[in-house]
Amino acid sequence: MRHPRTVLKEPSLTSAPGALTLDAEALYRELARGVQQLQRPGTRLVGVTSGGAWLAERLHQDLGLQGEPGVISSAMHRDDYASRGLAASAQTKLDFDVNGAHILILDDVLYTGRTIRAVLNELFDYGRPAAVQLAVLVDRGGRELPVQADYAAARVSLPDDQSLELARDPAGRFSFKVERH
Repeated sequence: MRHPRTVLKEPSLTSAPGALTLDAEALYRELARGVQQLQRPGTRLVGVTSGGAWLAERLHQDLGLQGEPGVISSAMHRDDYASRGLAASAQTKLDFDVNGAHILILDDVLYTGRTIRAVLNELFDYGRPAAVQLAVLVDRGGRELPVQADYAAARVSLPDDQSLELARDPAGRFSFKVERH
């Protein structure tokens, strides 16, 4: 596994002079390089709704891959479904045979590991892949489950009371939102 440099240690919620920020576009370019390293002939890109799906869509186009990237939702397999309910995000769409496929799951931020656990359960509802790998834009640590990315464009540390979320503007450019909760 590649361990790139940490881009940010303590993000600031203000625009104060000298405040550190994450450059989502630069991290996207780093992620594209990592995905190229992980790919093998026939690898299928599958993005976790919504940030991971945006990444898969853009990577699929930028890398000139054939077909359509898959989209996978964690909604039906989350262990907190009773409290969260069904999210308004996209539903799972896998327009290929999962059985025997080499799948590269893409997500924007890896945190506790619970979304990836739910995504794996959803994926296996569609069949038994030959191999599944995980590439993320940002690994923020804080794991509650034994889940690890095969590739992370950056590793950051955030306080537990902050969340990091990928945003996309109308032109398709990425940025991050850091919010307190």
